[in-house]
Amino acid sequence: MRFAGRMTSETLIRPATDGITERFDATACVDETVRHRAVPLDHLEPGRYIEVRGPERTLVIPLTGEAMHIGRGLSAELRLDETSVSRRHAILVPRPSGARILDDRSSNGTFVNGRRVQQMDLRNGDVIVLGRVVMRYLEL
Repeated sequence: MRFAGRMTSETLIRPATDGITERFDATACVDETVRHRAVPLDHLEPGRYIEVRGPERTLVIPLTGEAMHIGRGLSAELRLDETSVSRRHAILVPRPSGARILDDRSSNGTFVNGRRVQQMDLRNGDVIVLGRVVMRYLEL
């Protein structure tokens, strides 16, 4: 998949590290209860998932039929303990054709495939960025 500005889905998931001294592990900020819900990559069944990659492991979190609040706050169903993520950052809303992401008045914005969005229907492989956390929406 190609994006404007010579950006590929791979570069969005694994940004260039030139000049960066810190390597960010997105999986480390995922709440422990969410980590326990993660499914091993080799056991995925048809469904919808959010993938969070880190240098050591990848978390694949199944989505339910309910709206999922994503943020740093304690009430978020997908809690990300990262200061660049707002307490109420985004909402994933299931739809018959997939899912829709809504920005929940976040400070740093919600980005899909490199574009800042207020809301957007997601497709398989779309890259979502909330603060410093990079995720990918999967449909199997």
